[in-house]
Amino acid sequence: MLVVRKFAQDRSAVFGLLIVLAIAFIAIFGPWLAPYPQDATVSNLSRRLRPPSAAFPFGTDNLGRDILSRVILGARGALKVALLVVAASMAIGVPLGLAAGYARGWASELIMRVTDVFLALPQLILALALAQLLGPSLESAMIALVVTYWPFFTRIVYAETRRLRTSLFVDALEGLGASPARIVFLHILPNAASPIIVRATIGLGFTILVAATLGFLGMGATPPDPDWGLAISQSRTFLPAAWWYATFPGLAILVTVLGFNLLGDGLRDIMDPRLRRSR
Repeated sequence: MLVVRKFAQDRSAVFGLLIVLAIAFIAIFGPWLAPYPQDATVSNLSRRLRPPSAAFPFGTDNLGRDILSRVILGARGALKVALLVVAASMAIGVPLGLAAGYARGWASELIMRVTDVFLALPQLILALALAQLLGPSLESAMIALVVTYWPFFTRIVYAETRRLRTSLFVDALEGLGASPARIVFLHILPNAASPIIVRATIGLGFTILVAATLGFLGMGATPPDPDWGLAISQSRTFLPAAWWYATFPGLAILVTVLGFNLLGDGLRDIMDPRLRRSR
């Protein structure tokens, strides 16, 4: 209850949580919320590039599709990509960080040096190179994002495991004959969960942004998928006259990423005692 009360006092974190819940609701019930759900794939050239109106609050695109419907339907794809990428990155990075942090010797050094190599390269540039190599598709973009994001979890978990490795409770467990696997997964991992949760929350927003960038550059989702980044890319030819074409998908990306960042910052402030004492 203390944690909930502290979280409720952080207005920006609560605002971020409300945004995330709203986006999740839209993603789940998108086909029923969209006024023209068939506009995900069906074009109607007789109503192309209409400005915002009562019938089409966000206007229509170059193929006459309702932008509001495509923005709503695009939320499911954006969250799906973010959740799968972050989950896969955690599945790779967390065990590697635990192994490198608890063990000593060449294996630990090898894991961290490989991690440092990936972290030394700009994530977007590496993701672009991998997506181009694999071919333009949503699956290729997801693989590229996983390959470039797992080192962040490895580095965080490694640092926390190294810190906890010298704790008295670890020495006591080793003295009692507990196995390394039991110590790592039942005692060290729960104590390192806070930074992992914070990184995952912020990573969801960051992944949505990078995935939209890949879609904008033609290396992510492919037409006629209702993708936010792809919609902005297709709107460039019609700017500035059809300003609504790029504005509303861009706002969807902005609001979603903002929500995850605010929520992640709030969780970080609550879960890190050092930050709580400094506020």
